[in-house]
Amino acid sequence: MRQNQEAFRQFIHEAYNQGNYEVLPQHVNPDFVEHQFGLKPIIAGMHSGIAYLRQAFPDFSLTIEEMVADGDRVWARMTARGTNLGGFMGPPNGRSFEVSVFDEARFANGKIVEHWGSPDRFALLPKPKGG
Repeated sequence: MRQNQEAFRQFIHEAYNQGNYEVLPQHVNPDFVEHQFGLKPIIAGMHSGIAYLRQAFPDFSLTIEEMVADGDRVWARMTARGTNLGGFMGPPNGRSFEVSVFDEARFANGKIVEHWGSPDRFALLPKPKGG
């Protein structure tokens, strides 16, 4: 369990926070199953998804607030932060965001074989004027 938590922590830190995509095969099984809406279930798809986030939000980061493991599963509550300098849901607007993200990963042989993610996408919607 501890090994899976450390692998998850390294995966988040290196791939998402640093943009080091070379670590993906080290932490993700080539045949993993992605359950998060909008993400592709292949390492190349994961790479392009992370690259898109880092292009839209050059300062993108995920902070692991809490993490627990049981058997082959790791659950994490994280905070995603960034500034829209590259365009996301419209042109770049310079606005910063902070949203909660809940992830579950199933591991086998030290690699992620299934992933479920639930970012608070509604928090990213533009706020109505006067509201």
